[in-house]
Amino acid sequence: MTDRTRLLNRLPRAYRDRLMPLAREVSFPQDSRIFEEGDRADCFWIIRTGTVTLDVRVSDRARLPVDPLGPGDLLGWSWLFPPYEWDFGAEAFSPVRAYEFDGSSVRALCDIEPALGVALLHGVAEVMAHRLKAARVKLVEAHQAHRITGYV
Repeated sequence: MTDRTRLLNRLPRAYRDRLMPLAREVSFPQDSRIFEEGDRADCFWIIRTGTVTLDVRVSDRARLPVDPLGPGDLLGWSWLFPPYEWDFGAEAFSPVRAYEFDGSSVRALCDIEPALGVALLHGVAEVMAHRLKAARVKLVEAHQAHRITGYV
């Protein structure tokens, strides 16, 4: 990820200062599932240390990794949009430490401070665009690999 897609770097300092008191520090052990595609999305994280792999379910038992995330990256956007369900799954590739934000508290702050909400939405939208492009590339690559080997 580039600095442009790191959410906290995109926000003006005054907005970061309003947002950070809502954060709590959490950790995830290596190989733990952080969330599953389709489950309820009620929070998001900014990764402090470690690596998380985003994945998409391609069958009942198979997941395709689509994007590795590291320090400074946003993990989760589905808390922002109804029906508040995860669009991807996520797994800790290594031990992870992160700031966790409650989605409803952040949405309430955005309602009180619309300019902060607009800045946050722009930042999340840029991250979404990057992630969706990465997912599309991985899915096309996987499809082409199966066509070449005769599975499709």
